[in-house]
Amino acid sequence: MFNHSVSRRDFLTASVATTASVSAMTAVSTVLSPLATHASIAVPESRSIRYFAPEFSAANQPALPYADTALAPIISAATIGFHYGKHTKAYYDNLNRLIAGTSYEGLELEKIVRISARTPAHKSIFNNAAQAINHSFYFAGMKAAGGGVPPVELKTAIEKSFTDLAAFKAEILKSATDRFGSGWVWILLGFDGKLKIVSSGNADSPIVLRQGIPLLTIDVWEHAYYLDYQNLRAKFVTSTLDSLVDWNFANANLLRAAAQLGLSL
Repeated sequence: MFNHSVSRRDFLTASVATTASVSAMTAVSTVLSPLATHASIAVPESRSIRYFAPEFSAANQPALPYADTALAPIISAATIGFHYGKHTKAYYDNLNRLIAGTSYEGLELEKIVRISARTPAHKSIFNNAAQAINHSFYFAGMKAAGGGVPPVELKTAIEKSFTDLAAFKAEILKSATDRFGSGWVWILLGFDGKLKIVSSGNADSPIVLRQGIPLLTIDVWEHAYYLDYQNLRAKFVTSTLDSLVDWNFANANLLRAAAQLGLSL
């Protein structure tokens, strides 16, 4: 058993319960979909954009690419157990329950997100599908003994868009700490060929932001760091960038995105 204080256990128990409760609700027709919220952002309509690699579009939760203990002490096994073993699992379980017997059943996650984002009455499906793919992408983007210097293609792209790695990481940290409430920080390859750092609230993702293809993300929902860092979001993000991010993962996504968009690096 994990040796946590009552307040921490209560926090996570309540958070899981809230997730399940919110996921089960349907949105009223007056609520705008995330896609409608960002509809003013132009995306090249002639291109069929695939935002995430195919392995992130399965409707069943994938296994973690490392042991629960692999990211300690930056992210503890306890946090992995709650975050991936409970929160992320709940998104996949809720999604599959909600889409059973519907036209969504059998579709890839990315397609489910695209369609449900346009349908306010399907808000619960959107929330669970988007959070499922967001979380799987987040966990895949970390590794033990990560951080360090990015591969040459990513390093060059960072220097073109942000001067150097230090400035790039500082902008990620600013985006993370400026995000009010829960959400995500995304490193994107923009449609203009430049790297971008953007944040999204709640379950929103690059699929609805439509500003570029994701290379890496950092989860800034409290359940991602509360057990290990309490309210110290900045410390969590800095530690993750310095010691856990898998720049090889981000570089592979950069190469895939550039090829998809017909860009040379």
